[in-house]
Amino acid sequence: MIWKPNVTVAAVIEQDGKFLMVEEETGEGLRFNQPAGHWEADETLAQGAVREALEETAYHFSPEWLLGVYRWRHPRKDITYLRFAFAGSVHGHDPQRQLDSGILRAVWLSQEEIRAAAERHRSPLVLKCIEDYLAGTRYPLELVTHFS
Repeated sequence: MIWKPNVTVAAVIEQDGKFLMVEEETGEGLRFNQPAGHWEADETLAQGAVREALEETAYHFSPEWLLGVYRWRHPRKDITYLRFAFAGSVHGHDPQRQLDSGILRAVWLSQEEIRAAAERHRSPLVLKCIEDYLAGTRYPLELVTHFS
């Protein structure tokens, strides 16, 4: 059997000192996460982050940097995630758009509110991405090359 990680994309979006998060239903209860999800065929990693942000928050996301690449193995499942997190800004909102199944709401939270809800994070990558963003971690989008 060949081992393969689950490749995911995430959008880290800060505006006026608050971060755009989603509250979602999971098998482990209600959890907070960045807008994130599985990377789909025929899209670049950045396009995947744009799509996930729109589907989960109804905000139009513009990636400006690669924040980082994160590997995490779920402790109770035999799943390893490889997350490509992008930082950027939003430039529009479609409040009438229906959010993805399982997403209760999109919400803007401060760093303090996110830390206070740590026991409800989808994974430790949620806080790690916020911390890296606040530390000024930024990589050019050109770091990731997609060949046609």
